[in-house]
Amino acid sequence: MKKVVKISQILVGILFIFSGFVKADDPLGFTYKLQEYFAADALNMPWLDKFSFAMAFTIPIIEMTLGFMLLLGVRKRLTLTLIFLMEVFFTFLTWYTAHYNKVLECGCFGDAIPMTSWQSFYKNIVLMVFVLILVIGSKHISPSIKKNAAQNVLVLLFLAGSTYFSYYCYNYLPVIDFRPYKVGTDIKKDMQGTPDVNKFYYTLKNKKSGETKEFDKFPDNYQNDWTYVGSRTEVITKGIEAKIKDFNISAMAGNDVTDSIINLSGNQFWLVCISISDANKNEDIIKKINTLAANCIKNHIGFICLTASDSAAINSYKKKYHSPYKFYTTDGTVLKTMIRSNPGLILIKGGVVKAMWHYHSIPSYAEVNAQYIH
Repeated sequence: MKKVVKISQILVGILFIFSGFVKADDPLGFTYKLQEYFAADALNMPWLDKFSFAMAFTIPIIEMTLGFMLLLGVRKRLTLTLIFLMEVFFTFLTWYTAHYNKVLECGCFGDAIPMTSWQSFYKNIVLMVFVLILVIGSKHISPSIKKNAAQNVLVLLFLAGSTYFSYYCYNYLPVIDFRPYKVGTDIKKDMQGTPDVNKFYYTLKNKKSGETKEFDKFPDNYQNDWTYVGSRTEVITKGIEAKIKDFNISAMAGNDVTDSIINLSGNQFWLVCISISDANKNEDIIKKINTLAANCIKNHIGFICLTASDSAAINSYKKKYHSPYKFYTTDGTVLKTMIRSNPGLILIKGGVVKAMWHYHSIPSYAEVNAQYIH
């Protein structure tokens, strides 16, 4: 029993740290997922939306800290109680959303390991077994560090480090990017995917003998001797689903300009402004963006803004902040996936993502010119 408890302790501890880490790495992404859970067509708790970021910031830190405390074997009654309660809650939540088809992807491991709600539910069932082993065999869990003072210092240091990590990722983009638009992504290639390779079979009936037979191609002049009965399709090689879906760019007039923009061979900057009304409008940040845009345009480097806002909001913004770049529209969900910053900046060359910046770290033209352009 002691060995089983030890194995369970290590597995649950590592899993909690990993689960918390991938969510803390992308607190805004976890916020969007929580908002999806709180939506009217899911849990119908829209009043929780205003707490979604606070929860998205806090939950991963708690997960990581509990996993760390479990690995150390400290405060085992508190640690096991909180882990058990969290597992009960998440097991019920994933069952509910899966059973009632409320949320298609659970978000348990962020974008690192996408899982359906059913997959997450079964994962939680397995994890619950290990948690119950820990609860039942808690007497076999002992602290790896005996002194309480040392235990407290290590836990506090880990808690502080986890908090700083999540804070940093919120203010300067994920440290490890698991999203489909991460640096190095060839957008054109990932929009295509690969279709299934199929083989077709045809069932024909002989006019004279009445015999039915299956063919992989029609016999020559088959109508003379055969009557068509039916067909079936067999997948020989499964295709690869496109990693990037629903990506399109429309001009203000409404015409689709996706191909003309992503097929440009040179460097171009995309300022991603998911929602103009919610975007950070700090004067220093806007000045940095406008200065960079003006220098890019002066040096014949593309600079455009992609937004999900309507023309009224765009015109009002242009008039107030004298934006020197053109605006185009893109689906808001796609823009949220592209970059976790509103606004955020992406450098594209030949349809490939070369770099991206949070609004807290907008570079100067000299910096991007030295590092990426020349």
